[in-house]
Amino acid sequence: MNLRVLRTELLRSAAPLAGLIVLAGGFAFLYGIDGSWWGTSVDWTGQWTSLALWTRGLLAYLWPLVAGIGALYGLRDHRSRMPELLAATPRPGWQRAATPAAAVALALAAGFGALLVWGGVQVALGPTSYTHLGWLPISAVALLALVAAAVFGMGVARALPSPLTPPAVAVLFLAVTVFLMQQTDSALPTVRVGSQLLSQLSPAVAEPRQVLLTLTGAVHLGQTLWLLGLLATGFALLSATRRRSRLTAVAPVLAGAALALLVLPGDARGGYRIDPAAAAQVCEGQVCVTEVHRHRLGALAPSATRALSVLDTALGGAAPRQVREETALRAVGEERRLAPAAVLVNFEDPQIDTAKGDQLVRRLVGEGLAPSCRAITSREFGGDEVLVVQSVLASWALGTFRPIDADVYDREAYRASTGKAWKQFTALSLDRQRSRVAEVREAALGCEFTWADELAGGAR
Repeated sequence: MNLRVLRTELLRSAAPLAGLIVLAGGFAFLYGIDGSWWGTSVDWTGQWTSLALWTRGLLAYLWPLVAGIGALYGLRDHRSRMPELLAATPRPGWQRAATPAAAVALALAAGFGALLVWGGVQVALGPTSYTHLGWLPISAVALLALVAAAVFGMGVARALPSPLTPPAVAVLFLAVTVFLMQQTDSALPTVRVGSQLLSQLSPAVAEPRQVLLTLTGAVHLGQTLWLLGLLATGFALLSATRRRSRLTAVAPVLAGAALALLVLPGDARGGYRIDPAAAAQVCEGQVCVTEVHRHRLGALAPSATRALSVLDTALGGAAPRQVREETALRAVGEERRLAPAAVLVNFEDPQIDTAKGDQLVRRLVGEGLAPSCRAITSREFGGDEVLVVQSVLASWALGTFRPIDADVYDREAYRASTGKAWKQFTALSLDRQRSRVAEVREAALGCEFTWADELAGGAR
């Protein structure tokens, strides 16, 4: 490949536009919209895996745009009325196609790479101490998807040279992406319609929900095979000079899709896994967090230790002996796996993530006395009733009444319900209070929900 020609291609063609669209579009989405990629445990600049997954999620919008730009780029020779002249030259078609394809690939690598570098610098300067290379395959597949889309668009425009081709290609890619993404609805997908297997052909992944989750190797391999087939078909169309060559050019994408469907996991859980290194336990006494949240251990340990002491006084031998971070793989809406010997901490729970001092102690004591099978996260709502019960029991164990601070739907109703339940519960005898606490805890561990009106022993 002539480097001088490649340099000219980069300076005077539409190739740099593709890289600029990726960079500007990524920044506009991430900084122009206030979403889950800010202010949560899966902040896009908080962890390396979160960075890779959020930037992969951008492909839902960038993939169709890049395909359309590639098609616009592929119309250049037709607009210049050069196809017949180029076909008459002895130079092979693949050599002519290699230069514009390389130019667009370099431009996309520069644009997407700049986005990753910007986020990576912030991750490196942030509080996380967990550094790994497991995020690189996620981002590498994203870059491959962008290059494949651009080259495919160029090839289609060369085969169908019409002003309508670029918008048609962009709309087609958008429709396919939306259809594939509609097959799942969470970072640990649960099937809604169609095939979970088919949904994994989309290069855009679902929003990350758990900081410990990452994609499996089967997903990386399957998507790579499919995207390489798409890239090969695009390059074959871009190089083809005869109708027969254009017809046979569809073979690589069909073969890539077939191989991908054989490799990709057939169920939702096969596509995601817990990163074992990120989930490794780091402990201070009886308080443990994951390696990825090592920086939070210092702030959690004093409050958690105090909460364990309060629980020991309240429950005696049945009290949990450990506070540890929850690491189980779980779908959105699925019940948590409770552990009688431990108080589970989930930093995606806003009441755990932002609580400090007395409020954190109350939340941990409440979770120890009435553990909830219903997770409370930015995408899951455990219910105000759970917090009412936990507030009453935590106040009983700590000796002072104070509702747990929570972002509830109706704050006044929440406080009124908590106050009413507290009066009813404290009206019981001391022995009855203690027995009711044991009964509520046993029911909670069995995922049998106790309503606030039932705390004093009455029926709802």
